Amino acid sequence: MNKELREWIVSIAIAVALVLVVRSFFFVQYQVSGDSMVPTFENKDRLVINKMATWSNGLNRGDVIVFHANKDKDYIKRLVGLPGDKVEYKNDTLYINGTAVEENYLKSNKALAPNGKLTEDFSVKTLSHSDGKDTIPKGKYLVLGDNRAISLDSRRPELGLIESKNVVGKVALRFWPFSSFETGFYEEDFDKVNK
Repeated sequence: MNKELREWIVSIAIAVALVLVVRSFFFVQYQVSGDSMVPTFENKDRLVINKMATWSNGLNRGDVIVFHANKDKDYIKRLVGLPGDKVEYKNDTLYINGTAVEENYLKSNKALAPNGKLTEDFSVKTLSHSDGKDTIPKGKYLVLGDNRAISLDSRRPELGLIESKNVVGKVALRFWPFSSFETGFYEEDFDKVNK
């Protein structure tokens, strides 16, 4: 085998190894399936997920995350509550640790909701996997879909609060459709509770 061919084989092997390492530990591609995050994400949008956020304390309330709902399905939702948070909805308003969060990203969905009310009243203790506590237990997160009317999220008994260990990562960018290319899906409405 000549020297040039060996160099090509080594270069290709290194490139493949780097791609596998990046995919395994840093970033992964994801395709949205369903309408639970409309209008933020549409069915078949293609995303890049930042896996590093899960091990670098890089998750904040207001981020959009992907997580393993079960062994066969991954879901995409907005992270609303962290361990130790007291989260409740009253009169279609989100309260985190007693502070009202405006959620301007829901305006278009609220306009379509019957009677203008999008999200029913609930508190952490009414959710599955809360152990009946007022605050989110250690190792759990509260997630909600932006399209609340159809979203299977923490409000539903079959999902409830999710395990932090099941989080794949947070959405870093949408690359398809190319006309909707965008980065950064954190909502600034959560700034007042992420101090």
